[in-house]
Amino acid sequence: MSLSQTVIEAKDLCKEFVVTKKNSGIKGAFKNLFFAEKSIKKAVDNINFKINKGEIVGYIGPNGAGKSTTIKMMCGILNPTSGEIMINGLSPTEKRQEIVQDLGVVFGQRSQLYWDLRLGESFELLKRIYKIENDKYQANLIELNKILNINDFIDKPVRQLSLGQRMRGDLAAAMLHSPSIIFLDEPTIGLDVDVKYSIRKFIKEINEKYQTTVILTTHDLDDVQSLCERIIIINDGKIVSDSSLDELIEQTSPHRQLIVDLYTDNIELEHPKADIVKIEGQRVTLKFLKKEISASDLISDISKKYQIRDLSLEDADIDDIIRKIYSNT
Repeated sequence: MSLSQTVIEAKDLCKEFVVTKKNSGIKGAFKNLFFAEKSIKKAVDNINFKINKGEIVGYIGPNGAGKSTTIKMMCGILNPTSGEIMINGLSPTEKRQEIVQDLGVVFGQRSQLYWDLRLGESFELLKRIYKIENDKYQANLIELNKILNINDFIDKPVRQLSLGQRMRGDLAAAMLHSPSIIFLDEPTIGLDVDVKYSIRKFIKEINEKYQTTVILTTHDLDDVQSLCERIIIINDGKIVSDSSLDELIEQTSPHRQLIVDLYTDNIELEHPKADIVKIEGQRVTLKFLKKEISASDLISDISKKYQIRDLSLEDADIDDIIRKIYSNT
């Protein structure tokens, strides 16, 4: 398979749920029992996208946007109401057993490990479920240990693992059968900085070494900035943006700010391609369009008139960008 080959494709994908209105009190309970009010909720509303082999894609949105529902349809856990999802040219609805052999899934709030077994015994069970040959299984464990250090706790019962250890165990379990596609739903939720770093490192390494396609849903935008080449944003069941992070920043926040500390208080500064935001003593803040002038050219122009003591550049914050997109949809 080439890097440009489509491995996941959604075509006019929809998922509807029947929602029952709950009334309170005794009368409400009677009404719920015999005259329940029902409505249709579109969790996923006619979405289309393609994901190529080897991409790391951030699939993000607010709570209730439809992220997890989409992931579950891609895994074959839920069936679409209409439209279709194709994984390596196959439908998860019709060919789920074939497709799951090539998928790895990690749900941050649910573990696929067996609570009362040692971690290593959970791996042994998964080896039998996926029918992994012993040589491949041992080789995969060695490789996974190099990145995740699972040997440090492989003999512990899963219920005794810390959250970070359990998440590393779940990641290892998801990769034991060498899937070409892995879905990660909130993989760093509730973890400390060191464990987040090791998980991000793991994702980068499996992507670079094996060209594993990664679909990441998360509320941690540091994960998105660290890992994702492309971001699909969903809100109210609809895709509202599908672009690279750089394109997203350019579309929503085309300006940068330059903060310059000078050696003088008497500042009379103008520039045809920058706006003076404020002057505070020896500090000047300028705003400029990235497509009209580069930061280096602007700094060069200022240094021709004033001696610069210090400077810094401020780009749009990813949290602010995503919030802006949510509020506009």
